Amino acid sequence: MPTLSEDLAFRGLIHQVTDPAILKRLDAGGMTVYAGFDPTADSLHVGSMLQLCTLRRFQLAGHRPISLAGGGTGMIGDPGGKTEERSMLTKEVLGAYLEGIRPQLGQFLDLSDALLLDNSVWLSQLTTLDFLRDVGKHFTVNQMVAKESVKTRFERPDQGISYTEFSYMLLQAYDFMRLHVDYGCDLQIGGSDQWGNITMGVEYIRKVCQDEVWGMTTPLVVKADGTKFGKTETGTVWLDPRRTSPFAMYQFFFNTVDAMVGPYLRFFTFLSHGEIEALDVETAERPQGRAGQRALARAVVSLVHGEAEVAKCEEASAALFGEEIAALSEDMLLAVTEDAPSTEIARQSITDGLSLVDAMERSGLAASRGEARRTIQGGGAYVNNARQSDVARVLGPDDLLHDRYIVVRKGRHDVHVLRAATE
Repeated sequence: MPTLSEDLAFRGLIHQVTDPAILKRLDAGGMTVYAGFDPTADSLHVGSMLQLCTLRRFQLAGHRPISLAGGGTGMIGDPGGKTEERSMLTKEVLGAYLEGIRPQLGQFLDLSDALLLDNSVWLSQLTTLDFLRDVGKHFTVNQMVAKESVKTRFERPDQGISYTEFSYMLLQAYDFMRLHVDYGCDLQIGGSDQWGNITMGVEYIRKVCQDEVWGMTTPLVVKADGTKFGKTETGTVWLDPRRTSPFAMYQFFFNTVDAMVGPYLRFFTFLSHGEIEALDVETAERPQGRAGQRALARAVVSLVHGEAEVAKCEEASAALFGEEIAALSEDMLLAVTEDAPSTEIARQSITDGLSLVDAMERSGLAASRGEARRTIQGGGAYVNNARQSDVARVLGPDDLLHDRYIVVRKGRHDVHVLRAATE
């Protein structure tokens, strides 16, 4: 059984540490460690899940984790990783966001030992004068400007940085101090874009408490194109099933490019080192089998949504290109086809009979009626995943799934959903 430090190293989760000596302490257990999550949306996303999984690894190794919701810092906004000022949230919106993420902060942890806290409890009671005297006096503007999150904004004179966001790192330092004093927290973890904020907290505690505490960052989670998993990027994968369905999450990870399978298996799963290494080999030697992607998708969906959803996702995935698609529930059918383009057609046209040739042309699956005929004759046309070869084929009411949808496909991947208009 690997130690915690060995496990973190194997998974590539140690990016920076304030003191390498902390790694030995990690293996002894008994520390209190925290990670913070600002409520900038009503759900966390896969990028946030890296810290939640890391907190769980600490708990499994005998440490006490704290998930800290940023009810106070969320009013300000962290400039880290951003090239322009964040939009300010109203108290009402922030409150709704907090309600959305609270269950997610706790679902990865054993709450008989872990703590779920909100920094608005102490930050809302901190007066301006107290903040300036008790926190601000311990840092120079020179130090703050040198932090990467601030420096990059200074290099963009068209954007700059407001005093509000400039002060964010001091609020986070104060968070660490309060958690240290009130709960015995000695370690803060976060993504590499939090390094400047974390080191400010370490220094602040040293100055005001004369105690040694530590910080550790993990790499940022990136997609294959190098972009960050974030709420402002395209293709966000949310933990809330109302925003990203379990099937869409399953498909996202199942479609992971080979180069990213290994890192994601290490970041987001609790598979053993041996299991991951075996999947590394299989992905390299038999990439067409997609064993690594399948194991990744299963593990992530199980962790976030439970085993029952994994079974539904795999059933739907099998039906995606099979005639079993007709047996899917309406919700699952919509989840399976949510990325496919669709066209609304008059219900009467289905009642009267719509030729497959016309359907393919109207949906854009064929550029012309002639191309549609050739596709059908060549066996490349499908209706509800059943192959068609009759150019005289007519779509009628019996083809409607759930009395509204017909899935028309050209070849393996070109899918289009015809939706009969409701009357």
